[in-house]
Amino acid sequence: MQYRKIGKTGVQTGVIGLGCEHLDRKPYAQVKETIDAALEAGITHLDVFMPGREVREHIAKALGNRRKDVTIQGHIGSTDIHHQYDISRDLTVVKRYFEEYLELFGYVDFGMMFFIDSEKDYQGVFETDFIRYVLERKQQGDIRHIGFSSHNPVMARKVIETGVPEMMLFSVNPAFDLHPAEIDVLERLNAQDKLDVSAFHGLDPVRADLYKLCEQRGIGITVMKTFGAGKLLSPEHTPFARPLTVAQCIHYALTRPAVAAVMLGCQSRQEVMQAMEYFDASDEERDYSAVLGTLKSEFRGHCVYCGHCQPCPSGIDIASVNKYLDIARLDETSVPPSIRSHYLQLEHHGSECIACRSCEKRCPFDVPIVENMRLARKIFEQHT
Repeated sequence: MQYRKIGKTGVQTGVIGLGCEHLDRKPYAQVKETIDAALEAGITHLDVFMPGREVREHIAKALGNRRKDVTIQGHIGSTDIHHQYDISRDLTVVKRYFEEYLELFGYVDFGMMFFIDSEKDYQGVFETDFIRYVLERKQQGDIRHIGFSSHNPVMARKVIETGVPEMMLFSVNPAFDLHPAEIDVLERLNAQDKLDVSAFHGLDPVRADLYKLCEQRGIGITVMKTFGAGKLLSPEHTPFARPLTVAQCIHYALTRPAVAAVMLGCQSRQEVMQAMEYFDASDEERDYSAVLGTLKSEFRGHCVYCGHCQPCPSGIDIASVNKYLDIARLDETSVPPSIRSHYLQLEHHGSECIACRSCEKRCPFDVPIVENMRLARKIFEQHT
């Protein structure tokens, strides 16, 4: 397992987390087997958005005295009033379901304001007593950190700009990132057999800028829909020339700015072990650039942080330099000290580039890497 911090919270998590949705309505023995396997593999972060009491009881029982060894995303506003997953902003209902969380787990590491995808969702949280309840629970120590979940980059930015959340659960995968912000990716995923991206033009700048903003402000991201409900892995349903692999999808998400962990929906020991195979995959097996390369003209000149440019003879982590440079470009007049610090903590910097251009020969997207290294030196190193 590899570990990262979730934004500015300082909470450290394994980069593969457990999305517990598929444990719903499963027998206790199966839940315990999966939880045991996850903890043994070094998984430390769980997402428990399901509102049913039985699955929560099963998870709490399976954890037992190991509750302290994990961090849990517990969702506020997730209900099953109609015996199915539902959203509520009715504070009486919200309190009943969330306080059941507290009864079972003692506290919630990340209190997630559930499903803010529309203006109506936003208003139901931030223009009612819902947000007051969340803040009160944090003040009382029942919630350690406040987060939220969303599939909409425009609304996600609006929530972040309130200054309330410290992290978010967001849908990230190569197909979703091609979709323009005005398209409801969740609705399209549920309605269509195949996610068609043929008419789109490269990574959507609104989504790309959201990830950069999160890195800039220290908002950690945990990822849902890593595999696009399995469609990205399917030869029949993939929107690309060929399906991606599990390793490629995981690696794509983990190379986005601010991403701390992917939350994978395992429901057995075997599936946990299959997820852990990511760490044994070679760089070539993780490389997603060939799949995105089928749309090469649309990505020309833009780094997608794939690492295909490595190795650098000077030892520069080119993808990381480009990532911090992209974040700094959001506002070159006021580069956040944290981003400058992250850059300076790299073992090698842009100033060490010898302009051999071996990286540019390997880059699938014709990124002007040497020029970027010079710009990174100018932005990050001239005042050090």
